[in-house]
Amino acid sequence: MHRLWIAFTFVVVSSLLVLGWIGTRIYQEMPPIPAQVVVSDGTVLIGEGEILAGQNVWQSMGGMEVGSIWGHGSYVAPDWTADWLHREAVFILDRWSSAGHGSDFDSLDNEQQAQLIARLTKLLHTNTFDPSTGTVTIDPIRVEAFESNLAHYTEVFSKGNADYAIPAGAVSDPERLRKLSAFFFWTAWAASTDRPNDISTYTNNWPHEPLIGNRPTGDTIVWTGVSIIMLLAGISAMGWWYAAKRSEEEEPTPPESDPLALWEATPSQKATIKYFWVVAALILVQMLLGVITAHYGVEGDGFYGFPLSDWLPYSVSRTWHVQMGLFWIATAWLAAGLFIGPLVSGEEPKGQTLGVNILFGALLLVVVGSLSGEWLSIHNKLTDTVSFYLGHQGYEYVDLGRVWQIALMVGLLFWLFLMIRVLLPALRRTGETKQLVALLAVATGAIALFYGAGLTWGQHTHLSMVEYWRWWVVHLWVEGFFEVFATTVIAFIFMRLNLIRPGIAAASALLSATIFLSGGIIGTCHHLYFSGTPTVALVWGSVFSALEVVPLVLLGFDATEDLRRSRTSPWVQRYKWPIYFFVSVAFWNMIGAGLFGFMINPPIALYYMQGLNTTPLHAHAALFGVYGMLGIGLMLICLRVLIPGKEWKDGLLRFSFWSLNSGLMAMCVLSLLPVGLLQTQASVEHSYWYARSSEFMQTDLMQTLRWMRVPGDTVFFLGAVALVLFVAGLKTGHSFKTVDDPSRN
Repeated sequence: MHRLWIAFTFVVVSSLLVLGWIGTRIYQEMPPIPAQVVVSDGTVLIGEGEILAGQNVWQSMGGMEVGSIWGHGSYVAPDWTADWLHREAVFILDRWSSAGHGSDFDSLDNEQQAQLIARLTKLLHTNTFDPSTGTVTIDPIRVEAFESNLAHYTEVFSKGNADYAIPAGAVSDPERLRKLSAFFFWTAWAASTDRPNDISTYTNNWPHEPLIGNRPTGDTIVWTGVSIIMLLAGISAMGWWYAAKRSEEEEPTPPESDPLALWEATPSQKATIKYFWVVAALILVQMLLGVITAHYGVEGDGFYGFPLSDWLPYSVSRTWHVQMGLFWIATAWLAAGLFIGPLVSGEEPKGQTLGVNILFGALLLVVVGSLSGEWLSIHNKLTDTVSFYLGHQGYEYVDLGRVWQIALMVGLLFWLFLMIRVLLPALRRTGETKQLVALLAVATGAIALFYGAGLTWGQHTHLSMVEYWRWWVVHLWVEGFFEVFATTVIAFIFMRLNLIRPGIAAASALLSATIFLSGGIIGTCHHLYFSGTPTVALVWGSVFSALEVVPLVLLGFDATEDLRRSRTSPWVQRYKWPIYFFVSVAFWNMIGAGLFGFMINPPIALYYMQGLNTTPLHAHAALFGVYGMLGIGLMLICLRVLIPGKEWKDGLLRFSFWSLNSGLMAMCVLSLLPVGLLQTQASVEHSYWYARSSEFMQTDLMQTLRWMRVPGDTVFFLGAVALVLFVAGLKTGHSFKTVDDPSRN
């Protein structure tokens, strides 16, 4: 165990140092935000501070929940970077073509078009930023293109656009619209302007746009090959190691009766029940919002004819859908930690129940306050500054205003305090279980502390740095240290049931955490290839994100072992459905995080796929399939231990389990996957702009495939309803078998 702890510590510390060094490189080489954008004759087009002010307008209207920037965000509206860039390119080419040939660009022959494209490529890729004055100088024709795009976006955001699911009045003030356009211009400028002394843009030539010569760089292609080689090498090494490891393991003979059958819940454990009621309620509401959000893709201004967007526009429904998903998953995990604490130590500190109740009230305040603030912000009830603090920050997964974000951080620190005080007695004891308890304490501390990465940016922070820190929260916090916490909790549950030896449980959990984090921490950079970051982020991100997949390919063995344990003794069947949900976690880890994740993670794949429907394919399968199923499993195991003397009716749970899993799979393979692959084909053959455009997405085929979400979504939603009914039945008694119930025999 000593060597395992050394390896774990080395991996975490060295990986965080590398990730921190990459962050300094991003800060040094991110695209500059000019103080002014001036025309060659000295006229000021964009004044000082207008770009950052435009970024704040974009944030307050929903930000990444209304289209995307640099490929990050939602999927119904366009990517504003690619959209602005394409419209500017078409405007300039048509103007030049009209002046030189008397016709529009599309009417020219190939040779004439190639000449104009070469001319445009030179115009847009030439870096005219002057560091001494902070000024970007542009050609007069780009001013005309700016005004043309401004007129287009004024119509989109003031009058609304059903194809984009943007309601009328999203932004109507002319001054705010001009600042918003200045921000879009800057993101497109960074995507089309070469870095100093380089041959690729600040976004590594993303997006694919043949009209201006934006194509994959050599680094994008080469490091894709390296990442695949690393993946194959890692899988081979893991296979050899796992084959040797399995022969050394010995598992105990299961006891004749349930070791937890006589457990009497402590007051603080009973106090966690209300957390699970809230989890059930949030699951149901989140699913409803998911149905509405998906439907906006085919009917952007209503819900089956009802003008729902007047009150609940797409930007609100998607914000709430994402936020509620994170809230209920996090609540389930936090409650599970509080519940399992007394099981770990066998003791309950004085005042623990009061602390659990205080934390519950604080979490409710954050949920209600943040959701209300987001609605007010998107409906233009708050100023851009107030919106940042109380409304909508505009950044996907961390949409909640800064005040609510701080409140959540305080809540997590308080949860850490409650967890450590209940774990202390177990940490002071000697024996094999101490190692597992120590790892649980480390994971608990990481969960509480690493959310603080979301507090590192301010209202006017450069977008590249916001993206760097945002992915610390989304990837490192959620996908990294929550994974360690989950691995440890599951290992402890099996150990507490005497289905696995304490030493093996501790060693397996620690080794799994080490292997996962060895790729997962630095692998955070695979989200940053094209976010205004230097090549170093692409290099490290591509290699280590490939290593993230390595431990996932062998999860089937662990899932099989969990199933085998569930059948070792008749009493273990009481835990059948929680264990089944844990098994589904392994399955979706392989499919959602492994298969669908690696499908988009290599640089050349992400170059064409970023922000297409291949992204929500990975997100739904990995976020709900892994962390959602795990949250449900943890909730069920706690509820099972809470009232050990009564047997469950498992009809609703059986229906829920299979409906959730089959519905999620149908959602993925019938709609998200084919839509994403067709978009990818369009992105490769034409341009990224076209793959995201209404011209492509509103075709009959794409609309039909979007409608194919309905079967999977319906089955999925019914599974959620069944789960909620089962949990409610534990309160009313309807989910327990009666003494004379024939199904008990």
